[in-house]
Amino acid sequence: MRIVTIKFRTAGKRYDFNALDFELHSGDEIIVETDRGRALGTVVQDPRDEPEHPSPEKIKNVIRLANEDDLKMAEVNSGREKEAFDYCQKRIAERGMEMKLVRAEYLYDGSKILFYFTADGRVDFRELVRDLAHHFHTRIEMRQIGVRDEAKLTGGIGICGRELCCCSFLTEFNPVSVKMAKEQGLALNPNKISGQCGRLLCCLSYEFKTYCDLKKGLPRSGKRIEFDGRQVDILDVNIIGQKITIGLGEGKRETLTAEQFRKGKLTTESSGEKQQQPEQRPPRPRNASKPGAPSSETEGKSQQGDRRKKKPRPQPRPEAQQDKQAKPPETKSESETKPRPKRRRRGRRRPKPKTE
Repeated sequence: MRIVTIKFRTAGKRYDFNALDFELHSGDEIIVETDRGRALGTVVQDPRDEPEHPSPEKIKNVIRLANEDDLKMAEVNSGREKEAFDYCQKRIAERGMEMKLVRAEYLYDGSKILFYFTADGRVDFRELVRDLAHHFHTRIEMRQIGVRDEAKLTGGIGICGRELCCCSFLTEFNPVSVKMAKEQGLALNPNKISGQCGRLLCCLSYEFKTYCDLKKGLPRSGKRIEFDGRQVDILDVNIIGQKITIGLGEGKRETLTAEQFRKGKLTTESSGEKQQQPEQRPPRPRNASKPGAPSSETEGKSQQGDRRKKKPRPQPRPEAQQDKQAKPPETKSESETKPRPKRRRRGRRRPKPKTE
C-alpha cells in the first residue's frame, strides 16, 4: 500500500491516505475523500510503501490531483467564509449569547459550514443554528474549541518575535507544566512564561529533557553541603555552561567545572583565599611638611611676627574702677522684689474628664 501524508491547513493535523497509482510530490494540491465529504489538501511527504499499516481499513483514497477549477473554488469559499462569519457574529450579538466566534469554514463542495467558537461553559445554540441554516440554505455545524485551538486558528506573533509555534509547525499540543520552567531556572512570571492563549508556553517543553540530563550530578543553588572536608554554600549553578560557584565563607568564592565538582576537591585556590595585604605607601621624607604647616622657617617666623603685632585689648581706666567701688549697691524696693503674678493664657479650656 502506498501511503501519502497530507494536511488541510497550515500547521494542521496530518493524515494518511492511500495514494493508489498517482505520482505525488511534496507540495501538490489534491482532492481526497474524508468522513465529512471531499476536501482539498496539501501533500506533506512523498508517498511511501507500507506493506503492513496499523489500521488499513481507516485509510481513505486520493481522488485526483487538484485542477484550476478546484483552486478557484477554494478562493470562492474563502470569500464566502468571511461573509458567513460576519452574519453569524451579528446574530450572536442580537441574541446576547455568551460565546466568542473564532472562525467560519466552508467545506470544499459547499455542502456544510463549520463555525468554531469558545465559551466558558455549555451554550444552547439551537435557535442560532436555525437562523444560520435559513439564511445560507446549507448544513450548519457548531464546534466549541479551547483557548489553545483559538490561538492556532487565529495566529499571531509570540514574545520571541516569531510566528506562534502552534500555527506554524506544531501539529499537536503536548502537556506543559510549571515544573518545566523551574527546572530551566526561569522566573515564574506569568507574563514571561505565558503565551497568547494565556496558557504556559509550548516551547518550555522543547529543552526540558536536555536540562534534566545536564542537571544530573549537579547540586541545587542555595544549599549548604560538605565539600572537600569543609562546609560550603552553593551560590550559583550554570546548567548550560556546566559551572558551579561555591562560597567558602568570609566573602570567598570559587567557580568549579562539573568535572571538578564531581571529583570533590578544590583544585585551584579561590580568589578570596589570598589574604588581602594592606596597601604599602612609600615612606615620607623627614623634611616633608605636614598639611597645613608652614612650608619654610621664614614663613613660620612671619606668622609669629603677625601675632605679636596684634593690639592688646583696651583696659578700663582706674578712675572708673574707683567710682564703681565707692558707689553702694542699689537696693530694690519691696514692690520690685515681689514676684509678678502669672498670666493666664488665653485659649480654649480643656474639658475636665467626667468621673463616674
